[in-house]
Amino acid sequence: MLKAVEKRRAYQDVVQQFLELIKTGSLKKGDQLPTEREMTKTFQVSRTTVREAIRCLESMHLVESRQGDGTYVLASGEDALISSLSAALFQERDEISDIFYIRKLIEPSIAQLAAEYASPEELKELEAIIHEQEENLVAGKNNATADTAFHMVLARAAKNRVLGRLVHALMDLLAESRKESLQNPLRAEKSLRGHRLILAAIRMGDCARAREVMRRHLRGIEHTLFGDKRKKGGGRCK
Repeated sequence: MLKAVEKRRAYQDVVQQFLELIKTGSLKKGDQLPTEREMTKTFQVSRTTVREAIRCLESMHLVESRQGDGTYVLASGEDALISSLSAALFQERDEISDIFYIRKLIEPSIAQLAAEYASPEELKELEAIIHEQEENLVAGKNNATADTAFHMVLARAAKNRVLGRLVHALMDLLAESRKESLQNPLRAEKSLRGHRLILAAIRMGDCARAREVMRRHLRGIEHTLFGDKRKKGGGRCK
């Protein structure tokens, strides 16, 4: 399954080969990777190159190195696809505000599609998540996990797997800022109100309203995260 790689970009090729094996299911969650010695022989590279590739896979949360035990796969094929998509689209130097802007472009469309295609089971899931958010708010617990779940179920309800994967990648990139924001009870309550309005529009099958309510919801979150900051200069649209 594995083959020698070109020396000039060796560690990237090692990473890519393992990504493909995880994506296709040849390597599954819980499987152990070959030893460093075996990988240096198979790939015909140095141990330094192997270790660099493993560090890269670890940074993508796809594998875990266990002291004295070896390296194990942490992710499913779907997780690997999302991680590689995220790595391809977004870079560490990207501003959070720029990444959030992508949410504003795609999630209103997701809400619109969910209003058209959501199943009764998915509506029940969304209702259950909102109930969980309400309980967390009363108990003073952080709502970041439930908030993410709400948007992920919406993406699934839109019946577009590509959009779902993109939302997953965006949520992962914005996780820290969202967790910090939702620690504030007032902000958590505002987010909950937005989710209630979104679900109400989806229940009615009102595509236009679902899109508009999601747009307003995201604008509110944007203001919470970034205040009144706007890109200055060059803009012509009002």
